Amino acid sequence: MMKPIRYVTADEAVSAIRSGDRIHLSSVASTPMALIDALVRRAEAHEVEDLHFHHFHTEGPAPYSDPKYSGIFFEQGFFIGPNLRANVNSGYADWIPVHLAESQKLYRAGAIRLGAAMVQVSLPDENGMVSLGTSVDCSIAAIETARVKIAVVNPNVPFAYGDLVPLDAFDYLVKDDSPLITKDFVSPTPTEEIIGKNCAALVPDGACIQMGIGALPNALAAQLSDHRNLGIHTEMFADGILGLIKKGVVNGACKKIDTGKVVASFLLGSQDVYSFIDHNPDVLMKDIKYVNDPWVISRNPTMIAINSAVEVDLTGQICADSIGTRIFSGTGGQLDFVKGATMSEGGVSMTAFASRTAKGKPKIVPMLNPGAGVVTPRADAHWIVTEYGAVDLWGKSLQERAKLLIGIAHPDDREMLDRAAFERFGPHWHVVRI
Repeated sequence: MMKPIRYVTADEAVSAIRSGDRIHLSSVASTPMALIDALVRRAEAHEVEDLHFHHFHTEGPAPYSDPKYSGIFFEQGFFIGPNLRANVNSGYADWIPVHLAESQKLYRAGAIRLGAAMVQVSLPDENGMVSLGTSVDCSIAAIETARVKIAVVNPNVPFAYGDLVPLDAFDYLVKDDSPLITKDFVSPTPTEEIIGKNCAALVPDGACIQMGIGALPNALAAQLSDHRNLGIHTEMFADGILGLIKKGVVNGACKKIDTGKVVASFLLGSQDVYSFIDHNPDVLMKDIKYVNDPWVISRNPTMIAINSAVEVDLTGQICADSIGTRIFSGTGGQLDFVKGATMSEGGVSMTAFASRTAKGKPKIVPMLNPGAGVVTPRADAHWIVTEYGAVDLWGKSLQERAKLLIGIAHPDDREMLDRAAFERFGPHWHVVRI
């Protein structure tokens, strides 16, 4: 039997948070700003100190990383978005390197002992169950383990099927009707369109796909419009995939698990995406423990994982979290899906990116920048795709890899890369054939 439901103000709800608490936030489009603003009021009244925040990347204002709250708030996210980047790299905030599949384990295993979970949820259904909507991520684990559980009940949070939570699991309920944060569709550049074509050539009919958000995934989605019977199992998706679903290209018919279903853990896109998942039985929004588990991923045959990179060195080491020592994003779920795809029967892992940055710097480099993070080790690097082609590094030696990567680097960078390879591998380098 459900306990009586009573709503309180955001200020009343956060009054249960104690100094020294670690706090989980639901993330991406569904950051609970009403509760964060209430905590800011407590901070400015000098009522709390030493609060630590954990979450996937968040959108919108991030006062929990603002230098003026130093000693009161300390940001320690699992993935860093644009709203936190400057403060993380100036030391006022921080980042916890973790594969997204294991983020929930930090809570469940007690490595991070949560004082509070602050999330947004949908309106309850007839059984008193609520959905975490666009941001399930590791919030289920947070709700299970936190001392204090606070939910913002927001009618703008879509009721997505998958992993639901009973409303009476929460200690405090707050009403808010603020719209979720949206992200406009990003049109691909001509270079990204070519990369999309090169990736699409590696995707057979019936494949199950993982890809993220942005112009490059949108470019790939556009190139898949003539494919058939594609499936989706991905940590996140946005408008590009929505178009394929509406065209019938994505129907999940060939998936061995969650057949016919689109599976994800969090979303960021237009209101069309959020409306699409609302009460849609063909979409499952699930715990990151399930979605990003490599073994679960691998159970779908012909799993295609498509990720990106900041830079790749001539041996195939893939940096995707930093620019040198400067943290740019995070480990994310890249290796989760790289492993899952390569374990899948007929699966393919590819890393796709433009050969040069917007400022004209090479992204295929002799060596990674000092301090750069290796998100995908060279032994796990398979297909590398640029606008100049696609090469498979699997089973190739260091010198063979260098030859292949130089072949898809920007033409103006190839002489420099060849010279660097010669200096590294010696005079035998030019004899190597692929």
